[in-house]
Amino acid sequence: MDDLSDFQQRYRESLLEEEREELANHATEIKSFKTFMAGKGVTLDEKNFKYLQTIGIIVTYPNIISHLHPDLQPDKEGLFIFRDLCSDFEKRSFMNGYLYGSNFMLMAHPYFRRGFHDSNNYAPRFVEFFWNLDESNIDKYIALDKDRVRINVNNQSYMELDTWYGAKFNRNIQQIPDGIVKVRPPLDLRNSLISFFFHDAYTLDIKWTTKESIKSFQAEEFKAETVTIIKDDNKYYPVRYVHAEYDIEKGYFRHFDGAIHFYTEAEYYARRDNDFNHNAKGNSHIKTLSQKLFKMNGVVSIDAWIEFTSHFLTGNPLVFEYFEGAYPKHVNEAIQRFRQMKKDS
Repeated sequence: MDDLSDFQQRYRESLLEEEREELANHATEIKSFKTFMAGKGVTLDEKNFKYLQTIGIIVTYPNIISHLHPDLQPDKEGLFIFRDLCSDFEKRSFMNGYLYGSNFMLMAHPYFRRGFHDSNNYAPRFVEFFWNLDESNIDKYIALDKDRVRINVNNQSYMELDTWYGAKFNRNIQQIPDGIVKVRPPLDLRNSLISFFFHDAYTLDIKWTTKESIKSFQAEEFKAETVTIIKDDNKYYPVRYVHAEYDIEKGYFRHFDGAIHFYTEAEYYARRDNDFNHNAKGNSHIKTLSQKLFKMNGVVSIDAWIEFTSHFLTGNPLVFEYFEGAYPKHVNEAIQRFRQMKKDS
């Protein structure tokens, strides 16, 4: 334990030293950006600047992007029209999640990052697919990091050799029966295995409903109770939410969106072992805080819907199981090894 603590301490010290060096190396850009923002009535000091290995030199200031680009206004759900963003900023290959200005870079919302943490890299591979989806018949909207921008305007990026593959779901949507589906990891697995192979997934709740010619899909992804975030100084349990509307007559999804639902502790424990009909069962009504992260309107194909749903719920074999009827091969093999070891012991 002492060796581990020493290693962790040395690692933290090395990161701090790297940050000092990088801030010094970019002192000219930092000074220039301070002057630039002063011209907009915003005073920045050293506390507003930080270096993160996964991102670069970032500036943090409340709603900084509205000061940088006053015409950049979100819709009522807090989302920005992606087409408009790309007309005002440059989208570059291999720099997914970033949009280039002359002296700063906009970034996609931090809830797209691994573990919902603003210092991590983007989770594979939703942002990549969103950035590169070039469909003239789809209107795309995205949530941005409104309080932070990157100011080392170059193509430097931090690569993580990890990926997540979308499912190959090919059933006819109109044939899916209405109702509730609840998918959970095998109950005989140890928590450590669930944490590693299922990315702390606790349950995946799905609901299909049909009204006239529109078939609606909803999904909520609950993580284990160890996964929490702090928002406005309060602790919440983040739950990814997906909603889509399929036009049966036209054969495509006319609307598709994703969000984070923020459950309090009481709401989380009341809801996670229940289902989408919780509020209709006479139980205590749950109305969580919510942050919309993206939406698409227009002609969204079944393949695109599956791809984006799979990657928005990245790393969760439960969504793969729902669409494919089986876990990914590496997860199946791990479960089989565990059960064989348990049987032999």
